[in-house]
Amino acid sequence: MKSRSSQTFQNDTICAVSTPFGIGAISIIRISGSEAFQICKKIFIPNKKADILTATSQSLHLGKIVGKDLSIIDEVLLGIFKNPYSYTGEDIVEISCHGSVFIQEQIIQLLIRNGARAAKPGEFTMRAFLNGKMDLAQAEAVADLISSNSNAAHKLAIQQMKGGFSTQIKYLRNQLIEIASLLELELDFGEEDVEFADREKLSDLLNKIKSEVSALLESYSLGNVMKAGIPVAIIGKPNVGKSTLLNILLNEDRAIVSDIPGTTRDAIEDSINIQGVCFRFIDTAGLREAKGKIESMGVEKTYKKIALASIILYLFDISESSIDEIKDTMKNFKSSDTYHDKKIILIANKTDKLVELPKEFKDITEYDPIFISAKRRENIQLITESLVKSVGEIYNNTEGTIVTNSRHYEALHNSMGSITEAMKGLNDGISNDLLATHIKSALHFLGEITGNITTEEILDSIFSKFCIGK
Repeated sequence: MKSRSSQTFQNDTICAVSTPFGIGAISIIRISGSEAFQICKKIFIPNKKADILTATSQSLHLGKIVGKDLSIIDEVLLGIFKNPYSYTGEDIVEISCHGSVFIQEQIIQLLIRNGARAAKPGEFTMRAFLNGKMDLAQAEAVADLISSNSNAAHKLAIQQMKGGFSTQIKYLRNQLIEIASLLELELDFGEEDVEFADREKLSDLLNKIKSEVSALLESYSLGNVMKAGIPVAIIGKPNVGKSTLLNILLNEDRAIVSDIPGTTRDAIEDSINIQGVCFRFIDTAGLREAKGKIESMGVEKTYKKIALASIILYLFDISESSIDEIKDTMKNFKSSDTYHDKKIILIANKTDKLVELPKEFKDITEYDPIFISAKRRENIQLITESLVKSVGEIYNNTEGTIVTNSRHYEALHNSMGSITEAMKGLNDGISNDLLATHIKSALHFLGEITGNITTEEILDSIFSKFCIGK
C-alpha cells in the first residue's frame, strides 16, 4: 500500500552522493526520477557527440560537468540507466566524479538548481520498493548488506536480498489465503450448510504452517548473533590468564594484566573478525567468592554475561588445578540451566609451568581440551580454529531460512499467536467468521514482513535508518 507521501516521492527527481562522505579518489552522485536525464543534460557536455536523452541504457559517457558560465567543474563518467532497468525502477543517472568534497558539493548544488532535490535517507531504496523492484524484506537486507562486518553476516544479507526469506513468507501466505478463501466461501453459503473446507485437512495445514513459523522464530537467536557477532565469554577463576588471552585474541592490550587476583572487576568487551566470522569477546571477573561489594558486583555481572553468551571459553590453570576439580566443573556446566545450551570450550592454560603434561589430564579427552600457554602464545590458533568450527557446526545444522531482523521476528511472533488461536478455535468448534478473523490476522502480520501490508509509519521507520544515497 503506497502512502500519500510515498506517492509524492515518485513525482520529483532526487539526487545524493552515494559514496561515503569525505575525500577519496572517486565519488558517485546518483540522480533518480522522471527528469533525471533532462537535468543532467543541462550540466553535462560529452567528449564525443552524444545525447543523454537518446543514449542507450546501461551506457557510459565521458565528459565534463559545467557551471552556468560553462566553467568546468570536473571531468566525469556519466552512467545512463533507463526505467525500468535500474535500481529504483526509474530513470537513473550516476555521475562518477573525483572525490573532492568541494566537487561533490558543486555538482549537487548544480543538480538542485536545475530541478532536482536532495534525497532523504533510504529514499532510493524506498523507490525501488514502491516500484516493485524488491519487497520490504529485501529492501531491509540492503541495509544489512551495507553494514555487514563479517562473511557470515554478508551471506545472511545476500540470501535475504535474493528473496529466499520472502519466497518462504509468500508460500505461507498463499496457504493461509487458501484457507481463508474456503472459509469465506462457506460463509457465503451459510444458509445451505455447505462445507468447503475439510476440518481435518484444515487442522493438518494449520499445524504445518505453525511448524514452519516456529522454525523461523527459533532461527532468530542464531541469526541475530550471526549478524551482530557471536558473543564469547571468557570465564574461570581469578588469575588463570583470562585477560592475557583476551589481549592475545584481540591482538591489543585491551585488558589490564596482573598477578593480583580480582583485577578484572567489570566485563570488558571487544570484537574481532576471525575467518569471516565476527566474534564479540567478553573478559569477565573471576568466578570466586567475592570479598568486597565492588568485586561482588563484578562477579554478578559475570553471570549475566555468561547467560548472554553463545560460546564459553572456560580457562583454568593446569599447574594448580586437579583433574577431579575440572571434571566436577564440566559436569556442573552440563547440568546447569545457564550452560546447557552453550558451546563450552575447555582451555588448560600455563603449560609453560610444566615439564610435561600430568598423566591424569589425559583422561579428560571427552571434553576435547585445548592446552595452551598464553604467556608464550602457544597453541592460540587451536582456540580460534575451535571457535570457527563451533559456529560452522551451528550454522550448517540449521536448515532453511535464518531470521535476522527484529521487526520480522515480531511479525512472525504475532502471526504465530493468530495461528495458535485459529487452531484452538478449530478444535473448540468456533464459528467460521471468528475462525476466518484469526486467519486474516495471521495473513496481516506475515504481509507486514514483505510489504504486502504497510503503513507510512513503518516505511518511514525502516528507510530512515538507511544512509543518504541508498
